[in-house]
Amino acid sequence: MTFYRTTRLMLSSAAILSFANSAFALDGNDLLKKINDAYAQQGGSIAAESIDISGTTVTLKGASVKAAGTTDGVKVGDITLTGVAEAGGGYTVDQIAFPDVATTKDDVTIAASDLKMSGVEIPADATKGDLDSLLLYKTAHAGSLSFTKDGTKVFSFTDADATLNKRADKSGLDFNANVNGITADLSKVADPQTKEAINQLNLQQLSGKIAMKGSWEIAPGRIDITEYSLDFKDVGKLNIALSLSGYTPAFSKSLQDALKTVRSNPNQQDAQQSAGLAMLGLLQQLTFNSAQIRFDDSSITSRALEFAGKQQGVSGKQLADTLKAMTPIMMAQLNIPELQNAVSAAVSAYLDNPKSLTVKASPDKPVPLPMIIGAAMGAPQSIPQVIGLKVSSND
Repeated sequence: MTFYRTTRLMLSSAAILSFANSAFALDGNDLLKKINDAYAQQGGSIAAESIDISGTTVTLKGASVKAAGTTDGVKVGDITLTGVAEAGGGYTVDQIAFPDVATTKDDVTIAASDLKMSGVEIPADATKGDLDSLLLYKTAHAGSLSFTKDGTKVFSFTDADATLNKRADKSGLDFNANVNGITADLSKVADPQTKEAINQLNLQQLSGKIAMKGSWEIAPGRIDITEYSLDFKDVGKLNIALSLSGYTPAFSKSLQDALKTVRSNPNQQDAQQSAGLAMLGLLQQLTFNSAQIRFDDSSITSRALEFAGKQQGVSGKQLADTLKAMTPIMMAQLNIPELQNAVSAAVSAYLDNPKSLTVKASPDKPVPLPMIIGAAMGAPQSIPQVIGLKVSSND
């Protein structure tokens, strides 16, 4: 009797466990659909030949990715998602790992390794227009990447990392990214004039890094890019900062819809005209807060002056003196005395001792973008006052 009771208990337990596993098994097709719903907001899609599920691991077998503006998908192989869990109709994924890339086309070989994303959130509804409707990740990483042509590695970087921090109150995101160990080989350039310029400027081998940092507040659509820098050895560091408001999820969707319309229209001339009108309408929603472009020299300026001066039969110092004399004359044509004086003083100081050159626009209060466009078209001399334009050097 005990034997039969034990047997029934074991069979009942097995049935319950079987039912539970069936009830809580991941739906791979729904997972891929929700990924595509979110990715489609950027105009792309992911396809898979089959979907394999093992516990909380989902593998998209034979996956291909079609990016915005392309007609054919690119085969990437198996994409592995580990630690997948349902979350409020959407999904969370501990890590998404992509296969290494090694492909050759037109004698150019592209190789990339260790591609992965961690802490991924896949939304249940990608159309709500809030932070929860976005496909987000906490970290993204790429190992080495290289482009090789005819046996020569023309471009590469050692690694790249990006992070997204979703604020606890869901008001926005903070982000940063770094691309390290960049190298570019310009020594094989074929055009004689370009090759001469590269040699004279000592740019045969470039090495450097790229960095980006900023934030996005969802409700006002305020994007603050505090750093977008390209820093190359023996050249210099170019850093761009920009702040705009009005770039909301709704604005982003309208922008993507306009681009989709252009790509789907077989008559590209009509499509581009329509897109131009659509863009003008969208720009009405944006507000300019501030911007800055700064260049910190690392010897490229003196080499450029020497090279350009040699083309004209003068020394770099003589060319610099000529440029200092010409700047006030050229600026006078704008009929903006205050800007003329500031630019002339900045250029003169920079050419005498190249350290840094900064162009900054910081209005007293945010300016609607259409107002800036209107000023540029109707009264360009008013632009410095409208956007608070200032130029300085060596500060």
